[in-house]
Amino acid sequence: MTKQENKPVPNPCVGVCALDENDLCIACQRSGIEIAEWGVYSNDEKRAVWEKIKLREQGQLPE
Repeated sequence: MTKQENKPVPNPCVGVCALDENDLCIACQRSGIEIAEWGVYSNDEKRAVWEKIKLREQGQLPE
């Protein structure tokens, strides 16, 4: 395992929790499920969520 894989993945939460009609937080761009399960996700799963966030911020909404 590399240092990057062991490094804690930061939580994207900015303290403004409000889901829109697509079940996405208007602040951090995570889905309700991603928010609820963040604490049990592996680092790989958390990095995958960060990739989804980047896509969502660009106007793409992967399910």
